[in-house]
Amino acid sequence: MLFLLRETFTFEDPVGSHIFVYKWSPEEDAEAPVRGVVQLAHGMVETAARYERFAEMLTKAGYVVYANDHRGHGMTAGKPDNVGVIGEDGFNWMVNNMRQLNGIIRDAYPDVPVFLFAHSMGSFLAQRYCCLYGETIAGAVFSGTSGKVGPLIHLAVYLAKREMRRRGKHSRSKLLNALVFGQYNNAFRPARTDFDWLSADPDEVDKYIADPYCGAVVTAEFYYELFRWQRDNYKPELLRNIPKRLPVHLMSGDRDPLGKNGKGVLELFRTFVNIGIKDVTCKLYPQGRHEMLNEVNREEVMQDVVNWLDARCGTN
Repeated sequence: MLFLLRETFTFEDPVGSHIFVYKWSPEEDAEAPVRGVVQLAHGMVETAARYERFAEMLTKAGYVVYANDHRGHGMTAGKPDNVGVIGEDGFNWMVNNMRQLNGIIRDAYPDVPVFLFAHSMGSFLAQRYCCLYGETIAGAVFSGTSGKVGPLIHLAVYLAKREMRRRGKHSRSKLLNALVFGQYNNAFRPARTDFDWLSADPDEVDKYIADPYCGAVVTAEFYYELFRWQRDNYKPELLRNIPKRLPVHLMSGDRDPLGKNGKGVLELFRTFVNIGIKDVTCKLYPQGRHEMLNEVNREEVMQDVVNWLDARCGTN
């Protein structure tokens, strides 16, 4: 199978937002049918377009790939000035949009498994997705993820609410941005940029910085919705709804500050084991930072994901 150039389309959600979607497909070939579909969920202040290299490897392995830009991101935002503007209850709407896209995918490919690959903020969306709609997917890969947030999340919710009241919900909050990301570069001093924590590959970091849709300081409302949503994301009554037969794979660099250098990832791994997930695996990559798909060993990382998918498709 050969990689084809991407297609794009949009769909409208129930509140009138137009969600922009990328689709990457293998060339039609009767001798090599589509093995499955991978639905991607990107991270905070980045875009789905950044996953094209990964999509190319997946299509060469026989998978169709779909990825939407979440509300307040990329082409769904429409222009850089709108990045981070997600509206009230924005994170629940992001999950709902993922469910809508999943329905579009399953209508187009009713006879093959659909897998969810989700990175960073997308992985937190995907955790909620698995609680609510786990029966719609054949497996989930969580990249650059972490486990339950600590008690300081309550302070974060308070500070974000105060920022909205004092400065306006659409104000760009440097205070909250520093609260979330301010410590992430500490382990990589002397840092060349503010985003060295993303990858040890300087070219990949520079690409991120040069992208006008990446790295923005988001609104006070965004942070309020994020903190409030994260506070409620690990309720036992939610987690117990994840189908026990759902295969789950966690992947992270062991120097990823979001994953607490692996500790938060292992905590999430234990959570999935304790709630009875039958097929849950975890891999921490030595010296890896936050974006393993853009790390210096990305070919190894991407192949590991393909191997995991193939095994769950019964092709290994």
